[in-house]
Amino acid sequence: MPPFSPSAILTEWGISPVLFVLTVWAAGLYLYAVWRLHERGDRWPVGRTLAFVGGGIGVFFFATSSGLAAYDTTLLSVHMVQHMLLSMVVPVMCALGAPVTLALRTLPRRPRRWLLAVLHSRLARVLTFAPLALALYVLSPWALYFTGWYDATLRSDLLHELMHVHLVLVGALFFTPVLGVDPVPGRVSHPFRLLMLMLTLPFHAFLGVTIMGQTRLIGGDWYPSLRASMPWLPDPYADQHLAGGILWGSGDLIALTMFVVLFVQWVRASHAEARREDRRLDRLDAQRAAGAEPTRR
Repeated sequence: MPPFSPSAILTEWGISPVLFVLTVWAAGLYLYAVWRLHERGDRWPVGRTLAFVGGGIGVFFFATSSGLAAYDTTLLSVHMVQHMLLSMVVPVMCALGAPVTLALRTLPRRPRRWLLAVLHSRLARVLTFAPLALALYVLSPWALYFTGWYDATLRSDLLHELMHVHLVLVGALFFTPVLGVDPVPGRVSHPFRLLMLMLTLPFHAFLGVTIMGQTRLIGGDWYPSLRASMPWLPDPYADQHLAGGILWGSGDLIALTMFVVLFVQWVRASHAEARREDRRLDRLDAQRAAGAEPTRR
């Protein structure tokens, strides 16, 4: 590998066949469903399409095919950037794209019934149960970096790719009920969603500081052994310190951005509820007026 630089992120591209196929299918099916809606005269918000295809699937492709993927087993700091994109940015953007709602509006009758059965199943209710989803999201990185799991992903291409998918799925379980607009089980009130987001802030800080202060190298002898063939690599402990700082800083920055998104959603939901209540009161007034008119005559 040539020495890493910011420009290498844009020049050292490669394709992972399995993840590339998943990317193409996910984007293609979403765009096809949007086209189906427009063909029958229905509207679908452009922002949702941009969020899912550009912000979700696009970032997933970038994280798993660009120079980030080329160097993610060479530098722990680069892997950590990839980790944050896959575990936070991709799930949030996909959730804002409302893929479940789009599927329910475009699927034929029988597949739609199957999807509804899955959404109302006990397994779906358990997996999206807010405390469980939060626990999985918080504990998963600890299990990844402080067991032999991460070491195994460095030595196995299959486990490495499965780790990428795992980060997205765990993030989706947590962020879809919190920030998504789909009718999935596990959705809670906006104050509780705000509380769940707040609980992630100390988690990222504590995990990042723990990684920065570790005297044991994550990955064991993997990173020191690479310096024999790539002498440009930094000291593994210094790179691990940088990785912890990236996890801490970027985690808090992305979470604060999510607070803004959640606040905007909360305000919009409040306005929509106020409009529904106004329409309900207007209907009651109209019914009372219609009932009182014969009496006056």
